[in-house]
Amino acid sequence: MSRMNIRISGLGGQGAVTAAHLLAMAANRDGKFSISNPFFGAEKRMAPAESYCRVGSERIYDRGELVFPDVIMVFHAQVITMQKSYTAPFYSGIKENGLVIINTPTDLLNDEDHQTLEDLNVKVLNHDATKLALEIGKTELSTNMAMIGACAGVTKVVTLKALDGALQERFGKKYVASGGTATLDEAIKKKYAKKELLLKANMDTIIESHRIATEWAEKQDLNLVAV
Repeated sequence: MSRMNIRISGLGGQGAVTAAHLLAMAANRDGKFSISNPFFGAEKRMAPAESYCRVGSERIYDRGELVFPDVIMVFHAQVITMQKSYTAPFYSGIKENGLVIINTPTDLLNDEDHQTLEDLNVKVLNHDATKLALEIGKTELSTNMAMIGACAGVTKVVTLKALDGALQERFGKKYVASGGTATLDEAIKKKYAKKELLLKANMDTIIESHRIATEWAEKQDLNLVAV
């Protein structure tokens, strides 16, 4: 069985849970098996939040904490700089030949971090997702869209077509979510006069992020799990 395990670390209000849901929904549309689940304490802004997405070629039953990820996405710098995370250091458990995608325009890692990840042959993509969200999505709330676009661009774990379908399903019609996630969804929707504009802005953010990440990946010697 081939599988890709993705751990997302962020802060409350960034849409980490939504990102895991969208990746899982897209994987299903691509004919793969997937499961996503959140892991957090109090549902409040800026509190640590994690979510997990497992994608595989066979049915997946485990839903617990994802201890050994192939891919780690870090949505906020404070996950690293202030250890606002349930996993410390943030890359704990990362598998050999893995991938870390960090929402940052600059290098946030110290020498020890770099050496540890280098010894494991883990590639690190510093990706300014918030900048893309503001420029294309016109709101910082689209940061999670830029992050999943980058993940898909590097790993090819899901296709752009499947992500588009997942977006339509998530934001195009009523979707049952947790209280905090539902509130975030409504906040995103209020940024746009029409739902179609929201969907387009989010997809445009994903596409551009996917393009940037794909170009980066082509220059790297990646050996990620193929699903």
